[in-house]
Amino acid sequence: MASWWRGAGMAPQDLALAVLINAVWGLTFIAAKVALNSFPALLATGLRFALVLLILVPFLRVVPGQMRTVMGIAVFAGGLHFALVFTGFDLATSISAMAVVAQLALPFATLIAVFFFGERIRWRRSLGIALAFAGVVVISFDPTVFEQVEAVVLVGLGALCMAIAQNLMRLTKGVSPMNMQAWIAVFSAPVLLALTWPMESGQVAAVAGADSLAWGALAFVAIGSSVIAHSGMFYLMNRYPVTLVAPLLVLAPIFGVLFAVWLLDEVLTWRIVIGASVTLAGVFIVAVREPARAAERL
Repeated sequence: MASWWRGAGMAPQDLALAVLINAVWGLTFIAAKVALNSFPALLATGLRFALVLLILVPFLRVVPGQMRTVMGIAVFAGGLHFALVFTGFDLATSISAMAVVAQLALPFATLIAVFFFGERIRWRRSLGIALAFAGVVVISFDPTVFEQVEAVVLVGLGALCMAIAQNLMRLTKGVSPMNMQAWIAVFSAPVLLALTWPMESGQVAAVAGADSLAWGALAFVAIGSSVIAHSGMFYLMNRYPVTLVAPLLVLAPIFGVLFAVWLLDEVLTWRIVIGASVTLAGVFIVAVREPARAAERL
């Protein structure tokens, strides 16, 4: 492990940036839950992407010959992924568990790459995938989580949608992260804001009654996570090997769990701790064993 890290050689300031990015993503889990206390799930997701689009519209560019793929990425990584995840978060009483379940995107992405793109994996990555799913099973049978199985399923399906999008990203070339996120917002915001009216209620009252904390939490999710953190991670991916950067992604759910205990007064049971440890160990193994081509997915 130590030789792997020394051989890669990450500058201290870039390591600090990676930790900060994961802290932002960890805090995003909490901010999303705070926002969902005031807004219905689909409305919150639609408003998030509306704000992202407002910020990133200057980066919006047509990608000749790739717009069908870009649209597919936008549908799976945008509207579907976040609608499922936000709805799961809304139903959940344990954000700590949901933060871990959301990490199934990487094992899902690897399985999709194997079955649909012909990638081969060896026993270590197979073990990592098995551990990732086994940990979620352990978490699901915790008494505090067993009562919110619907939330686990929704967040897991959201992770699957993100995994599909990550594999679709392999088919694109020369699309900047800002442009991609702008297109995700274009295809997500109108659809989600339209769907909220027949599927949810109380939208006008929610918008009118939301306090500064709710709006600030929603802005943090949009700006902190979608714009700043993703851009920072793309910067690191361009500077260092994927096998160095990808394992650092497991810090996000760890920060999420710590923030949930600190800010939401959540109680961690031993089953959740053990399940989270097993899942994150599996995700770490998969990330470390990812080949260089995985940079496109991540």
